[in-house]
Amino acid sequence: MPKNNFPKIHNAMWPGLVGKGSPGAEPFIGFDTMLDLTARAEVDGVRFDGVDLFLCAPHIAIDSDDSDLKKLADKLRKKKLVAGSVVAPVWPPTGGGSAMGGEEDRRKFLEQVRQACRIAARLREIGVRPHGIVRIDSAASVSDWAKDPRGNTKKIAATFREAAVIAQGHGERLAAEGEICWGGMHSWKDMLNLLEEVGQPKVLGFQADMSHTLLYMLGANAPRHRLVPKEFHWEPGVFHAAMTKLTEALRPWTIDFHVAQNDGTVFGSGTHDKTGRHCVPTDLHGKLNLPRDSGYWLRTSGGKLTRRFQHICWDGCMFPNETMLQQQTWNNILTAMIEVRNNHGWSA
Repeated sequence: MPKNNFPKIHNAMWPGLVGKGSPGAEPFIGFDTMLDLTARAEVDGVRFDGVDLFLCAPHIAIDSDDSDLKKLADKLRKKKLVAGSVVAPVWPPTGGGSAMGGEEDRRKFLEQVRQACRIAARLREIGVRPHGIVRIDSAASVSDWAKDPRGNTKKIAATFREAAVIAQGHGERLAAEGEICWGGMHSWKDMLNLLEEVGQPKVLGFQADMSHTLLYMLGANAPRHRLVPKEFHWEPGVFHAAMTKLTEALRPWTIDFHVAQNDGTVFGSGTHDKTGRHCVPTDLHGKLNLPRDSGYWLRTSGGKLTRRFQHICWDGCMFPNETMLQQQTWNNILTAMIEVRNNHGWSA
């Protein structure tokens, strides 16, 4: 029997789509294939509890109707999985628009949020989504944001506040994922400034991904905000001090969490800009000790469990298809997730 049964363990479905499907990139991996790989993973009788969803074709269309959602619910039930957090497709290529753009861009952004909140709420009503948030980001490039940092942050915050009203109307919460490729969210300091500018902590919080936040620490795309020296050699004391400062700033805002490995480099694929490179948990070049370092986010500085969210999710964004289609990959990932839960979870 597992040592703890909370937080629940989820797998992300979007690695089958992100960075794939465009000219020169690997093909998409279908939703059913991703679901099967997740459902078949097993370690000492423990399986994944659920999946986090990307609300974008060819997985789940953002305009899915009630019949589509009931079919999705049936598919999840047959695999003994639930849905958790969902990603709103707010980017221009997926029908959205920049959160700091003109009126039409912002209208498209908010419409995608509205649709995502509708789907999320309906899955809750159907009974297959017991917990989770709706994930967003600025859908804007760092270079465009840098033309007017203060003004563009205010524009993004204004859009996010409108999105928060939409989410609240559906009984949902939004989480902005900190990632170095999104303008106004590309460093820990700018992310914190944006969250404070929005000022809606009960409705809009932060989604922490261990791979992306490691790049925050290193100052990728924002050298002035790096938390370690330029000549950093992964000294344990320096790493601990930097991670402590990073998480003390962003943990109070964190309402969704991704376990992920990173080798300290950036990577892009297809149309996705370079961001934190996600590695398999067994990668010998990985810089994170997942069972230990997840504790920076899952516990207070005094060591107390935060219990801020009911599930944690593995994010394997832009893994090669060859890696993703091996069942052992997901067994190894499940093993890492169980270790995280055993170290920082609870029984209920």
